[in-house]
Amino acid sequence: MTDIGFIGLGNMGGPMAANLLKAGYKVKVFDLVPAALAELESLGATACDSAAEVVVDVDVVVSMLPASVHVERLYLGDGMSEKGILPHISPATLVIDCSTIASASAQKVSAAAGERGITMLDAPVSGGVGGAVGGTLTFIVGGSAAGLASARPMLEVMGKNIFHAGAAGAGQVAKICNNMLLSVLMTGTAEALQLGVDNGLDPAVLSEIMRKSSGGNWALEVYNPYPGVMDGVPASKDYAGGFLVDLMIKDLGLAMEAALAKGSATPMGSLARNLYISHGKDGYGRKDFSSIQKVFLKAANED
Repeated sequence: MTDIGFIGLGNMGGPMAANLLKAGYKVKVFDLVPAALAELESLGATACDSAAEVVVDVDVVVSMLPASVHVERLYLGDGMSEKGILPHISPATLVIDCSTIASASAQKVSAAAGERGITMLDAPVSGGVGGAVGGTLTFIVGGSAAGLASARPMLEVMGKNIFHAGAAGAGQVAKICNNMLLSVLMTGTAEALQLGVDNGLDPAVLSEIMRKSSGGNWALEVYNPYPGVMDGVPASKDYAGGFLVDLMIKDLGLAMEAALAKGSATPMGSLARNLYISHGKDGYGRKDFSSIQKVFLKAANED
């Protein structure tokens, strides 16, 4: 059985590592939060004192970190006193970074790994915490086809959809394109629902009408932003859990960086980003991104 080193045991990484353990993989883990380490250790993982310790004598390294700066620092170091973990990784080890980061950062780290003969994939995920827990994530992979073939058995334990987007960094580009579109769909859905409610419509009835009409979309199908319309979604739990506004703002920032680098026109994405930034400043950063409904509810109440 393949030995795996897993770095980053947060809301996403913890459940992903747990699913690998359930599938019978031997997993070494590291996280800066002792409680996260203890949780995985209780499930059968081997807790390590450092990231460098995790990557020794394993066949695969998986990382799930918050942002580009963390991924670059982990693998490459800080350029000063702090050294990265790449020198500790065997050329025979496959590296899979599941963080959502800038495409340029993914390419930079992958190139550095390649110089050492290490195969590295960027494999950001979609599906949220529920997908991580249930093992139903979507992996959007950048890197070599051979690397993906080696990674597929492990990815299939953690997810149900696996796409090869292209070369190094392509997974990150595809992920931010998806999330930019998601932000536009969610804000548009929230805006339309509030318009209907302000004009006397029942949000549940309007949701069903739009769901079965040309305005139908993912939000209306499985993630309705209006409170009380759909059971089990964040909107019916005071927008707790799910995909945080702060994370949507981060991903939209990555999308705008990519657009600027290539001269792409993203007026809708830019507008959605500005709405989410304003929403975050109003105290909703730790709420689910569907709480953008509150922006339109607030506007209606102020009229």
